[in-house]
Amino acid sequence: MRGFIIKEFYHIFRDYRSMIVLFGMPVIQVLLFGFALSTEIKNAPVAIIDHSNDQVTRAITSKILSSGFFILADEVHGEGHIEEVFRHGKVKEVIIFESDFATKLEKDRQAGIQVIADASDPNTSNLLVSYTSAIINDYQQEYMKGMSLPVTITTESQMMYNPALKSVFMFVPGVITILLMLITAMMTSISIAREKEMGTMEILLVSPMRPIQIIAGKVLPYVLLAFANAVIILLLSYFVLGMPVKGSLLLLLAESLLFIVMALSLGIFISTVSNSQQMAMMLSMFALMLPTILLSGFIFPIENMPVALQLLSLIMPPRWFIIIVKSIMIKGLGFQYIWKETLIIAGMALFFIALSVKKFKVRME
Repeated sequence: MRGFIIKEFYHIFRDYRSMIVLFGMPVIQVLLFGFALSTEIKNAPVAIIDHSNDQVTRAITSKILSSGFFILADEVHGEGHIEEVFRHGKVKEVIIFESDFATKLEKDRQAGIQVIADASDPNTSNLLVSYTSAIINDYQQEYMKGMSLPVTITTESQMMYNPALKSVFMFVPGVITILLMLITAMMTSISIAREKEMGTMEILLVSPMRPIQIIAGKVLPYVLLAFANAVIILLLSYFVLGMPVKGSLLLLLAESLLFIVMALSLGIFISTVSNSQQMAMMLSMFALMLPTILLSGFIFPIENMPVALQLLSLIMPPRWFIIIVKSIMIKGLGFQYIWKETLIIAGMALFFIALSVKKFKVRME
C-alpha cells in the first residue's frame, strides 16, 4: 500500500496539468477574487466645471481630488460639452459649481453644487454620487466650525442615460457578453478535440482540404447558431427585461457577429491545443469564465483593481464588447464612438484564427 501511494505521488508530480489544477488554479483564483472583487471606488475619472473659481470651490475641489476616490481626467469648459465627454467614456462624473459660490455661501448662507454621473453602470454611478456628497458634507462641517449661523451646501444629482438607476442596464450587457463568449467558445473548443478523441481526425488529415478550410468548416455552422442565439438574447432583453436599444440595431447585430467570430476563433484555438474534450472544456472554463466575469468590468470596476490586473484586462475581449453594447443600447452612439473597440476585437479574431491555422498545420505534419 505504501509503495502504491508513493507511485501515485510520482504520477501526480510528473503530470504538469495535474499540478496546475492542484496548485495553480487555487492560487490564481484567490488572487483574482481578492483583488478584483471590490465594490470600493478608486481613481474614478471626473471632470469639474467651476463657474466661481474662488477659494471655497478650490478647497472643495482639492478635498475631492485628494480623497483617493477621484482623479481629474478631463476639463470641461461648459455644460454643452458634458454629454460629449460621457459619450467618449472619458469621465464617469461631472461636478458643477454655481457662479459666485463663496459669496452666496457667505451672504445667503447657501450655495449649490450639481453632480452629473454616467448611470449606464448604475452601481458605480450611485457610489460616485454618494462619495461626492459625503466629501462635500464633510467640508461643510469643517467650514461651519466657529460660526454662529449654519450654512448649507446643497448637492443636486443627475443620472445620465439611466435616471431610474435600473439594474437591468448593468446586467444585460454583461450577460449578453458572458453567454456569447462562454457558450460559443465552449461549443467550438471541443469540436476538433472530439475529432481527435473519436479517431476521425485521420479522415480530415488525409482529405484534400487545407487547414483554413477545415477550420472554416468547423466555425461557420457555429457562427450561424451563435448569431441566432444572440438575436434571441436581444429579443428577450428588449421585450421581457425592458432593455432599450437607443442606437442602431443593425450596428449592434454586426458587432455581435464580430464578437461571435472572435469567440469561436478562440474556441477553435483551444481545441487545437487540447488532446481531449475534457481538457478542452477545462481550459475553456478556466481561461474564459473567471476572467470574463472578474476582469471585464461587468460587475467590478476596473479602476479599483491593481495595475497588473488592469493591464491584464486589456487583453480580455469581453471588456471591449461590454463597452460596445452599452454605447449602442444605452447611450445610442454610432460607430464613430466605438471604432477603437471594434478594431481591437477584429484584431483579436484574426490573431486567434492565425494561431489556430498555424497550430493545425503543425498537427498535420
